[in-house]
Parts: sequence; C-alpha cells; structure tokens
Amino acid sequence: MPPRAAAVGGVALAVAVLLGGCAQDPPIPQNIPPLPGAALPPIDVDGPGRTADQLAGWAAALSEETGVSATALEAYGYAAAVMARSRPDCGIAWTTIAGIAGVESRHGTHRGARVAADGTVAPAIRGIPLDGGPGVAEIPDTDGGVMDGDPVHDRAMGPLQFIPETWVRWGVDANGDGVVDPDNIDDAALTAGRYLCARGGDLNGEAGWRQALMAYNLSGQYLLDVRDRANTYAVRSAP
Repeated sequence: MPPRAAAVGGVALAVAVLLGGCAQDPPIPQNIPPLPGAALPPIDVDGPGRTADQLAGWAAALSEETGVSATALEAYGYAAAVMARSRPDCGIAWTTIAGIAGVESRHGTHRGARVAADGTVAPAIRGIPLDGGPGVAEIPDTDGGVMDGDPVHDRAMGPLQFIPETWVRWGVDANGDGVVDPDNIDDAALTAGRYLCARGGDLNGEAGWRQALMAYNLSGQYLLDVRDRANTYAVRSAP
C-alpha cells in the first residue's frame, strides 16, 4: 500500500505550490534520478539524541539558497546518510526526500504549521478523508482514528504524508526520543528513505527511481513535480 492518499493518481493534500524562482538560477535540469545536491559531511549516524544536529552547519549554509528550513534539511541529510550505510545499493539522495517533502507539505509548513528544533511539526498536518472521492483512493479506517484522527477513513499524516497502515509497517524513530512519530520530520524523512529504497531498489538509475516514486504516489505528474523540486534544490545547493 503506498503511503500517499492518492493511490489512484490524485493528490489528497493540495500543496503543489510552485517553487519561487530566482533571477540568478540556472536552468533546472530534468535529470531522473535528480541530481544529488551538496555533498553531506561525514557524521556519526549512531550518535546519541538528535543525531541530525551534526548537520547543522551544512544545513545552515544551504537554507537560504534552497528556501528550506535548516531543521528540515538536517532531517533529509541524516536520512540519506543512514540509508547510505544501511542500503548502499540504493543510492537515495537527500534531494529526492526534500523534493517529496516539498510537494507533500512545503517541508512541514502547510497551512501555517511549523517545524520545531527537535523536528516536531505542529499543528499536525492531515490530508483529506480517503473516501473514494474524485481522484482519491478509498481506504477505510485502519487505526481506529488513533493516529490520523478519523475513525471512518484513513488520512495521510505528517510532513511526508504517510497513511497509518504504511506508517505502522515502516515508521522509525530517527531523532532518538523513543517515539515513532509521523509528525516529526526526522522520523518521517528516514521512514520515507526506507520505503523508497525498499520499493525502488537501486535509485541510482532512472528505472529504480521511477518505480520508487510511483510506489509513493501513483501519479506521473507527482513524479515530475518531485523531480523538478529535487533538481532545483540540487542546483541551488551547488557550490
């Protein structure tokens, strides 16, 4: 089951806002997979607490150029670093995770939400009911409304928009607080990395990357939106 609500091609959470253009931006390439962006510095992925904090300097240097908060960038970079060690065959870049989060929730800022220093996104972001309406999958409630607040139908949750059933299977604690929280951008980013690598296998090539993105959301337009955002972040983060 894909994590996104629109398993039949629509988008449950309408957040497809165009990237702000910069006059000095070079043309954005259409590479698939997207370009990897600024290289990550070496970090200890097994460090205590919020290990993503080790990327504070790297993220701060990129935040203004990319228009993404430093906390969110730390989460994406940490997720990519963890996957590089646990699934070196996958090759997922932080730009792909950032591209998805940009389309899904504007990096945890949809409808006025904010990302705290510990990665918590509040108020919680929830998609529309997955009730089988136009362009929306029908997914009856799987969690008793405990996670998504809807006891009738499932809703996509958090900055990476996972449905409860998928979160229960793939969710992971990435910030060391002992809670597996879909409303924490650290947990959500690493969960997205795990899911994408499992579904696409080798994301170093076009076929694997496409397969992973289509598993995340079965929409060709969604795939192109993520591609464009990811490549934009890569270009803007270039030295």
